[in-house]
Amino acid sequence: MRPATLLACALVAAPVVVSAAGSLGFAIGNKKADGTCKVQSDYESDFDTIGTQAKLVRTYSSSDCNTAQEILPACKSKGFQVILGVWPDTDDSFNLDKNALKANVPQFKSQVYAITVGSETLYRGNFTGAELESKISSVKSIFPDIKVGTADSWNKYADGTADPVIKSADIILCNAFSYWQGQDIKNATADFFDDIMQALAKVQSTSGSTGGIEFWVGETGWPTKGTAYESAQPGTDNAKTYYHSAVCGITAWGVNTFVFEAFDEPWKPVSIGQNGEVADETHWGVWNADRSSKYDLSC
Repeated sequence: MRPATLLACALVAAPVVVSAAGSLGFAIGNKKADGTCKVQSDYESDFDTIGTQAKLVRTYSSSDCNTAQEILPACKSKGFQVILGVWPDTDDSFNLDKNALKANVPQFKSQVYAITVGSETLYRGNFTGAELESKISSVKSIFPDIKVGTADSWNKYADGTADPVIKSADIILCNAFSYWQGQDIKNATADFFDDIMQALAKVQSTSGSTGGIEFWVGETGWPTKGTAYESAQPGTDNAKTYYHSAVCGITAWGVNTFVFEAFDEPWKPVSIGQNGEVADETHWGVWNADRSSKYDLSC
């Protein structure tokens, strides 16, 4: 089936979304290009760049690099909000992040959009849905006035693994990467829309509402450099095409979206993907590590 036909079918069969344009945010790392930790002034400089497109960012751990301590005052000074992260994979990281939140959030509640407990923990098989739900409930009990949820891969929502989480979370972030599914850029947007619609339909049917739980694309993007992953080719032209077609397209259709990611992270070690091929995550930023522009981001 041609990509345009796939996308048309996805829209026809899609779950209910709002008619207004979705909000845009950016995932942001807590380390500078050399791998040292960012401090408040670094985040403020980041926000000067990101602020041309959005006023919301998401992070992954609140204690690592003292992220909550450093990013929250930067958010306040630059008029940003942040989704703070809790890394629940070990008891130590879970407790460290909860303690970091307890120490820093009370003074900056207006800057905290939400808290996510876990990042693709179901995808990695670290927890069952019920086990992750218990972790989320633990954080919700500490911050009853703040939205708490999780971020995971689209297929863990679609296949029912995340059902216990969906029934108790306030906010759901759904990651979908056509690149890591080895899609040619010509079919990437159709593949992305199809994945997100499968997940959103399951979230809505499980929660029993089209508006009772807040849904975001938690991560999506395309690398400007690196090695090919099956049929997916990195490059600035492909990244620009994906951004304007997939990111601009899904937000125009009313789905809130976080782009992965704001800035390149050259400090990251090269890893190996599930198919045994190199999985380079150093050049996924829509801006370079020095905050210079790569391509036009206007939708």
